[in-house]
Amino acid sequence: MQQFTAVERKRFWILVTIVSISGFSQGMLLPLISVIFEQDGVSATLNGLSATGLYIGTLLISPFIEPPLRKFGYKPIIMIGGLIVITSLMLFPIWKSVAFWFILRLLIGIGDHALHFSTQTWITSFSPGHRLGRNIAIYGLSFGVGFAVGPLFVQLVNIFQGLPFIVSSLLCLGAWLLIFFVKNEKPEIFKSSPAYEGTWKRFGATFAIAWVAFIPPFCYGFLESSLNAIYPVYALRNAIEVTSLSYILAAFSMGGVVSQLPLGVLSDKIGRRKVLILMLGLGALTFATASFFETSALTIGILFFIAGMFVGSTFSLGISYMADLTPKVLLPTGNLMCGISFSIGSLSGPFLGGLFIQLFEGVSFLVLVALLLGTLSCIIFFANPQKKRITPLF
Repeated sequence: MQQFTAVERKRFWILVTIVSISGFSQGMLLPLISVIFEQDGVSATLNGLSATGLYIGTLLISPFIEPPLRKFGYKPIIMIGGLIVITSLMLFPIWKSVAFWFILRLLIGIGDHALHFSTQTWITSFSPGHRLGRNIAIYGLSFGVGFAVGPLFVQLVNIFQGLPFIVSSLLCLGAWLLIFFVKNEKPEIFKSSPAYEGTWKRFGATFAIAWVAFIPPFCYGFLESSLNAIYPVYALRNAIEVTSLSYILAAFSMGGVVSQLPLGVLSDKIGRRKVLILMLGLGALTFATASFFETSALTIGILFFIAGMFVGSTFSLGISYMADLTPKVLLPTGNLMCGISFSIGSLSGPFLGGLFIQLFEGVSFLVLVALLLGTLSCIIFFANPQKKRITPLF
């Protein structure tokens, strides 16, 4: 069986480190700005709409990012994306404004997507099939650890409102410098039919082959954005303190961290589809149960941890599932579309979540999350696509 070379192993762990710091900045940014705006009296709907800036940026850059990756390689895209994120984070303390912070979040969305798209595609391209689930699980684990730690730094806002942004930007800078120790590579060239020539044709072909694999990233995007941008607003209105809220959000992410690698290895053995159906269904039951205990910070924290164990791996499992179904010539497109699906879920999360808690004041926000997970589990259950193969040129 194919194993990692020393160079590939070094590259893998550098990419994993970069992604973990990116996860930290995202995990901190969403609840931090939501808490600041809620304390300033900004409405839940406007708060949710502001959070969508991150994901609008992702969607804006998506149609244009694949050709530069194929032309210049992975490393330059990671460098540019990281630089955009670092600069944007440093600018947050300069001026507090809903409009200005929306623009900065949009730029962070562009930078983060460039970074994640390149690292995901790079890892899936050099990972052997029998270790794909494991490697993507470690990738997701690194992001999850960073994302779990992020909310804990929201408390720094009590010292100085700009301090969390400064800390995050410095950590991102340190991780970004590691990319200089990696040699650049480009995606492999494969023989393809005219149906795969051109970005939009590749989008269509990839969607037709692997559409079901884009459901888990959509699901994770919805969960990440709604739980970190809208749930804080809902929780504060239910007398949950900011300190407790930080631990509740961290508990969900830590649940995903604990189960990420075991679920990745399990998916290598029994298949991604079976694991996804089961985990989404159990996640729906857990969030439905949590809706009955929403005023108890301890109980909610425990149930969020359990829910995280079930659904915190949906993004990495989705990427692995996509790689199972997609021929290598379409791997960059498949990774890009996973990012797009994640962004669509992330966009809908804050907007629908904010709208939900305004229109249905007597219904728990967690009911919305449970219904979504249950529905997506059923869709994957009734879909079972097969992989298509293409002959390599070299």
